[in-house]
Amino acid sequence: MSIDRVAVTGGNGTIGEAILREFADAGYETADLSRGDRREDVADSYRTTDLLDAGETYGSLAASGADAVVHMGTLPTPVSHPEHVTFESNAMSTYHVLEAATELGLEAVVLPSSINVMGADYQDAPTDVRYLPVDEDHPLTPRDPYALGKHTTEVLGDGFGRRPDAPQVASLRYPWVATDDRLRERIAGTDRSLEAIRRSERSTLFSYLHVADAATIARRAVEADLDGHEAFWAVAADTCADAPSERLAAECYPDAEVRGSLDGHESLISTDKARELLGWEPEHSWRDY
Repeated sequence: MSIDRVAVTGGNGTIGEAILREFADAGYETADLSRGDRREDVADSYRTTDLLDAGETYGSLAASGADAVVHMGTLPTPVSHPEHVTFESNAMSTYHVLEAATELGLEAVVLPSSINVMGADYQDAPTDVRYLPVDEDHPLTPRDPYALGKHTTEVLGDGFGRRPDAPQVASLRYPWVATDDRLRERIAGTDRSLEAIRRSERSTLFSYLHVADAATIARRAVEADLDGHEAFWAVAADTCADAPSERLAAECYPDAEVRGSLDGHESLISTDKARELLGWEPEHSWRDY
């Protein structure tokens, strides 16, 4: 597999721009495919692209000359849009990117999944946690349009991954992703006792990720040698709570089977698969701030 140029959809966004910079720093040529005016100065080229238009997606990806694409150009939350718009943004843009990448003979596609593929933030029902640490084999029970869109993203990855002519596909299950300033503001500078954050953080298993680590795993997913489609959890190595992980498990998920180590403040989500297949490990913690 030879990859020299990488396209990033949604490169105008915080995560997308960080991914562009990660690839640029690693010596790749880059292209940003985003809606609206350009808001970053990293990419070698920029193409205004409506990713909900199949023709624009194909045309921009073809013109970019990319060998791989990281698709980040979806709505980041469902709170400001009608439900069908939220679902369409995730599901249809992903289909268009996968279809275009396959027809153009690209080598690799990285898709933006989320912890919400389990349900999590935006639905009334509690996140269904069967065992800890959660891994990629854990059952998924999405209900809301954002979670259903992320689940559909992974199903599309599975489907295209079965095609003999398709690129390799990786779905990255990101939690809340933060810059240095946001980590200081929202986590490091606040009360992280279990009593203070139990209700707000339980649905996302007390997870988070620094934007630099989010960018690194995207690059590793492009560079890896995968067979078909693989999903990966991409979370920090620790929780966002002061309480030990064993206490979080016992008090917040009493019905979940504990299948592995939960030492210290270790994450309740396993990133073993990403370490084994991508050679990736998160390097940043809010505790450093």
